Amino acid sequence: MVLALLVSNLSGCTSNRQMTNQIDNPDIFNDALFSADIYVPAQEAIFALKEQDKVELKRAFARAQSKRPNTVSPHVWLGQYINAHKGGFTFQDHVTRVADVTMSDRQGNCMSLVVLSASLAEVLNIPIKIQDIAVEPIWDRRGGFYLVNGHVNLKLFAPVDNQSILVTQSEILVDFLPERAIRGYRSTEINKQRLMAMFYNNVAAEALVEDDYDTAYAYVKQALETDPFFVSAVNTLAVIYRHKGQDKLAETVYRHGIALDESNLITLYNLSLILGDQNRLDEWADIHRKLELARIANPFYYFDMAQQAYFDKEYQDALIWYKRAVEKADYRHEFYFGLSRAYWATGDERRAKKHMQKAIQLSSTDNKHRYQLKLKAMEGH
Repeated sequence: MVLALLVSNLSGCTSNRQMTNQIDNPDIFNDALFSADIYVPAQEAIFALKEQDKVELKRAFARAQSKRPNTVSPHVWLGQYINAHKGGFTFQDHVTRVADVTMSDRQGNCMSLVVLSASLAEVLNIPIKIQDIAVEPIWDRRGGFYLVNGHVNLKLFAPVDNQSILVTQSEILVDFLPERAIRGYRSTEINKQRLMAMFYNNVAAEALVEDDYDTAYAYVKQALETDPFFVSAVNTLAVIYRHKGQDKLAETVYRHGIALDESNLITLYNLSLILGDQNRLDEWADIHRKLELARIANPFYYFDMAQQAYFDKEYQDALIWYKRAVEKADYRHEFYFGLSRAYWATGDERRAKKHMQKAIQLSSTDNKHRYQLKLKAMEGH
């Protein structure tokens, strides 16, 4: 779970701009408004595990190897060990934990699981890839806020030695969500720096919901010191100022976020709330024009609506939305895959096969095989 804060239902995206270790605008912070006596764990502490847990992990893997010599790959074994559906870990939303606590409690949200998985992978020298998944926004009304729950997951890869690559399953997905639930959604690889900023921002948002502004400020400041271009954290900081009655400072921070990513709809919308409250209606209207233009120009807006309709079994509505997505971007394989599924669900097998063939033509190697198998199943139906 990756949190962004709103005061109403509106989704947005994060910036992928180049990162730096320095804050471009240090004036966005005002430490005097908050308590300085707040503990924020260092990055090393977030990933740290007890030595005993590391030893037990290595022993468990060694036992598995001894039973099946030369057939157990570390990344496959770890995936089975940590996977939420097989390893005893359970999902608990709204609680972002460090790796050690997640390991002990055997529960946490998707952020907690990714942090723990990265820590365990490091113990076994397993390469990883961390992904930010652009899933359909999940709206969760808590404490007077709308939280937009994003999603992160992690892939484990076969370790490489000095001579060769172990020939085995190429990658293992570690995720609380079933793989079928995230297929078709965009994924962006992120580094540990961005993951840490997300972690701190999550804790800040959770504290803000509980009206703990001091903790929220301490964590979001750490998020921005870790990754100054993480616009979701900039937005969180501005929301904190708003709830402290510092509207002028909040506006400054929102505008700083817009300067970093002028397409971030959450920040634009939240700024419009200040403008509306102050009767600055011309500025308010200008932002709302931008919001509406961004919404109707984005093909993934229609795709997300189609996905939601499909999973709600509203197949005719799904077809309408998928077609609109294709009109905006007829080069996206996932749009045609969606059309194929929706047509199949309505009993129109001819169109379902036709659009699956189009998805195959447009897809990369990774998706092509999956689509080909589905087309083969359709033809054998």
